[in-house]
Amino acid sequence: MSERKSFRKFKKKEPSLTIEQKVENFILRNSKSGFFTKISTIPYKFEISESKAWDIVGELLSDGILESNHDEITGEMKLCETGKTYSIMDLERGRKRQKFRSFMKKKKSK
Repeated sequence: MSERKSFRKFKKKEPSLTIEQKVENFILRNSKSGFFTKISTIPYKFEISESKAWDIVGELLSDGILESNHDEITGEMKLCETGKTYSIMDLERGRKRQKFRSFMKKKKSK
Protein backbone atom coordinates (compact mmCIF):
# COMPACT_ATOMS: atom_id res chain seq x y z
CA MET A 1 0.00 0.00 0.00
CA SER A 2 1.18 3.49 -0.75
CA GLU A 3 1.38 5.98 2.01
CA ARG A 4 -0.38 9.28 1.67
CA LYS A 5 1.27 12.52 2.56
CA SER A 6 -0.41 14.50 5.26
CA PHE A 7 -2.06 17.79 4.40
CA ARG A 8 -0.17 19.55 7.17
CA LYS A 9 2.89 19.92 5.00
CA PHE A 10 1.06 22.13 2.54
CA LYS A 11 1.61 25.76 3.18
CA LYS A 12 -0.80 28.43 2.22
CA LYS A 13 0.62 30.46 -0.60
CA GLU A 14 0.74 34.15 -0.01
CA PRO A 15 -1.37 36.01 -2.52
CA SER A 16 0.77 37.31 -5.33
CA LEU A 17 1.38 41.04 -5.46
CA THR A 18 -0.59 43.25 -7.79
CA ILE A 19 1.25 44.97 -10.63
CA GLU A 20 0.89 48.26 -8.73
CA GLN A 21 2.60 46.79 -5.68
CA LYS A 22 5.37 45.29 -7.82
CA VAL A 23 6.04 48.65 -9.49
CA GLU A 24 6.03 50.43 -6.12
CA ASN A 25 8.44 47.91 -4.59
CA PHE A 26 10.74 48.16 -7.61
CA ILE A 27 10.94 51.95 -7.40
CA LEU A 28 11.45 51.94 -3.63
CA ARG A 29 14.16 49.28 -3.92
CA ASN A 30 15.98 51.36 -6.55
CA SER A 31 15.72 54.42 -4.28
CA LYS A 32 17.21 52.56 -1.35
CA SER A 33 20.06 51.48 -3.61
CA GLY A 34 20.69 55.10 -4.62
CA PHE A 35 19.15 55.17 -8.10
CA PHE A 36 16.26 56.89 -9.80
CA THR A 37 13.73 54.88 -11.83
CA LYS A 38 12.89 56.30 -15.24
CA ILE A 39 9.27 56.06 -16.31
CA SER A 40 10.27 54.37 -19.58
CA THR A 41 11.70 51.45 -17.59
CA ILE A 42 8.36 50.48 -16.05
CA PRO A 43 6.43 49.35 -19.18
CA TYR A 44 9.50 47.48 -20.41
CA LYS A 45 10.25 45.70 -17.12
CA PHE A 46 6.69 44.80 -16.17
CA GLU A 47 5.34 44.22 -19.69
CA ILE A 48 2.49 46.68 -19.34
CA SER A 49 1.29 49.47 -21.57
CA GLU A 50 2.74 52.95 -21.26
CA SER A 51 -0.65 54.37 -20.27
CA LYS A 52 -1.01 51.76 -17.50
CA ALA A 53 2.46 52.69 -16.25
CA TRP A 54 1.49 56.37 -16.14
CA ASP A 55 -1.72 55.49 -14.26
CA ILE A 56 0.24 53.55 -11.64
CA VAL A 57 2.85 56.30 -11.30
CA GLY A 58 0.11 58.92 -10.98
CA GLU A 59 -1.47 57.00 -8.12
CA LEU A 60 1.85 56.59 -6.32
CA LEU A 61 2.69 60.27 -6.74
CA SER A 62 -0.75 61.36 -5.49
CA ASP A 63 -0.42 59.05 -2.47
CA GLY A 64 2.81 60.83 -1.52
CA ILE A 65 4.89 57.66 -1.67
CA LEU A 66 7.11 58.89 -4.52
CA GLU A 67 8.69 62.09 -5.76
CA SER A 68 9.44 62.93 -9.35
CA ASN A 69 12.36 64.69 -10.93
CA HIS A 70 13.28 65.32 -14.55
CA ASP A 71 16.50 64.25 -16.23
CA GLU A 72 18.53 67.35 -17.09
CA ILE A 73 19.59 66.01 -20.49
CA THR A 74 16.60 64.07 -21.82
CA GLY A 75 13.83 65.69 -19.79
CA GLU A 76 12.45 62.25 -18.91
CA MET A 77 10.65 61.88 -15.59
CA LYS A 78 12.55 59.98 -12.90
CA LEU A 79 11.05 58.62 -9.69
CA CYS A 80 12.33 57.98 -6.20
CA GLU A 81 11.11 57.55 -2.65
CA THR A 82 9.79 60.70 -1.01
CA GLY A 83 12.61 62.68 0.61
CA LYS A 84 15.46 60.96 -1.25
CA THR A 85 15.74 63.18 -4.33
CA TYR A 86 18.76 65.20 -3.25
CA SER A 87 20.66 62.30 -1.71
CA ILE A 88 20.26 60.27 -4.92
CA MET A 89 21.30 63.30 -6.99
CA ASP A 90 24.47 63.57 -4.88
CA LEU A 91 25.20 59.88 -5.38
CA GLU A 92 24.61 60.29 -9.12
CA ARG A 93 27.09 63.18 -9.30
CA GLY A 94 29.65 61.14 -7.39
CA ARG A 95 29.27 58.22 -9.80
CA LYS A 96 29.69 60.56 -12.79
CA ARG A 97 32.84 62.09 -11.27
CA GLN A 98 34.28 58.66 -10.57
CA LYS A 99 33.54 57.54 -14.11
CA PHE A 100 35.19 60.68 -15.50
CA ARG A 101 38.27 60.18 -13.32
CA SER A 102 38.70 56.58 -14.41
CA PHE A 103 38.27 57.65 -18.06
CA MET A 104 40.97 60.32 -17.65
CA LYS A 105 43.37 57.84 -15.99
CA LYS A 106 42.94 55.44 -18.90
CA LYS A 107 43.44 58.25 -21.39
CA LYS A 108 46.67 59.42 -19.67
CA SER A 109 48.13 55.93 -19.49
CA LYS A 110 47.88 55.45 -23.28
